[in-house]
Amino acid sequence: MQGSNRLVLAHFGAAFAALALAIPLGAWQMLVRSPLHQWVDPQRYYAAVTAHGSTLAYIFPTLIAMGFGYAVCAVSLGRPMHGKRLAWASLCLVVGGAVIALATVAAGKATVLYTFYPPLLASAWYYLGILTAVAGSWIWVGLMVSHFRRWKRDHRGLPVPLAMFATTAAALLWAWTSLGVGSEIIFLILPNAFGWTAAMDPGLARILFSWTLHAIVYFWLMPAYIALYVLLPQAAGGRLYSDMMGRIAFLQLLVFSMPIGLHHLFVDPQIGAGFKFLHAVFTGMVAVPTLLTIFTICASLEIAGRLRGGRGVFGWVAALPWDRPLVLASGLSLLMLGLGGAGGLINMSYAMNATVHNTQFVTAHFHLIFGGAVVIMYFAIAYELWPRLTGRSLPPKLMRMQLWTWFAGMLIVTLPWHVVGIMGQPRRMSYYDYSNPALAPQAVWVAMSAIGGFVLVFSTLLLVGMLLAAQRRPASAQAPLLFSLALRPPRRLPASLNGFGVWMLLVAALTVTNYGFPLAQALFMQRSAVAPYPVGTR
Repeated sequence: MQGSNRLVLAHFGAAFAALALAIPLGAWQMLVRSPLHQWVDPQRYYAAVTAHGSTLAYIFPTLIAMGFGYAVCAVSLGRPMHGKRLAWASLCLVVGGAVIALATVAAGKATVLYTFYPPLLASAWYYLGILTAVAGSWIWVGLMVSHFRRWKRDHRGLPVPLAMFATTAAALLWAWTSLGVGSEIIFLILPNAFGWTAAMDPGLARILFSWTLHAIVYFWLMPAYIALYVLLPQAAGGRLYSDMMGRIAFLQLLVFSMPIGLHHLFVDPQIGAGFKFLHAVFTGMVAVPTLLTIFTICASLEIAGRLRGGRGVFGWVAALPWDRPLVLASGLSLLMLGLGGAGGLINMSYAMNATVHNTQFVTAHFHLIFGGAVVIMYFAIAYELWPRLTGRSLPPKLMRMQLWTWFAGMLIVTLPWHVVGIMGQPRRMSYYDYSNPALAPQAVWVAMSAIGGFVLVFSTLLLVGMLLAAQRRPASAQAPLLFSLALRPPRRLPASLNGFGVWMLLVAALTVTNYGFPLAQALFMQRSAVAPYPVGTR
């Protein structure tokens, strides 16, 4: 990563600064919703929720993906990066957009949550901030695609390294899925926020946002999966079971992630039942690349465990080097992925979705998937990169403690939420009256989840403290960053597994098939627009 260290380090530093801001806000929200705290002004509560969600949905994972992408680009392609000035400009736009959006929220002029569903309307500055951050990330997309294409041009017929192939897939997925929220802001929300239009169409806005709403989850997931494929086997002392299986999994994520967003709108009346059913089917299909990944990673870990002397059916599990932070984080991530994925099967069900969708069950599901399975892998990526970026080592015991406390805190937060969700507790509420006999049985569970929130705050402080303290340590020689070799590295690949042309055509075709008619219908429906409802704009 020589020559790219400062760029990667700046992205990770900004990402963890954003995390350090957002996690205490989340813990405070859990506290004020619990029986451990008195009532607070809902305006203040929803401002905190908006800041927390906007930071963790749009800013933190985007910075991680960008920084890790630059590291992958520099290492896997084996040559200096080009376009570094553009990369720095991209970072400035993302951070600048985040500052604009969060400053607007802090000023009390945006309490619309990160979903900002119309007819709720915040200050135009909030949307301009989000749009600026997204536009900045598009520069990163262009740089990843450019490096991918130049390497292929200069190495005709050779397989693009898996790490770069997967990173480019992530960039293309983000480029396509972010078009939904970008279009909603540019064509619907901003004209209304500036007073150029008198009304907005909530139905059309929700369809456009659903374009982004669930596919963004797989963009969040991509860096974690890349680390599982290209960093974990090496750290465990083995080899990747199958390079080709990894490519297939990332291509399936790219294709299946788009046409699934309408499963969040199963009760919306403006969308026909047939299209809702199509999205339910594709939501089930997106489990396939995850199952392929679990198989490939478990097979890779078994190779490592048996090379380390593991015997018997499961002896290889005990033989793995669980004292290494990346190996430990991967194991904890897969456990949370399994628990969260089981809840996802309920969310995708056409029948059961309506029962749980507006309850804390859904909040628990996406926190366990993103905050748990994904973010813990972001920590592991940072632990692999940070010493190589700074030349200063991190204490292994503290790294393991931080991973364990994050895992424990996330389970303490989300498992009670699953329970109260099944009991019917609605989400997006600022206050619950636990003296009500109907809510009283939920009190102990909510109090437990609030305690878990402060465990996560401790874990975040431990992470940030370690990274800052490392800067005072004396510099030392660090091993170079190495990516895992496959058991049988491919010498040649079919064009369809070494590029994205046919797959992007398929993505476009599936998007038109699944969104074309609902969007056209919403565009031409009569009397569907309503006046905005300004919130948090005083």
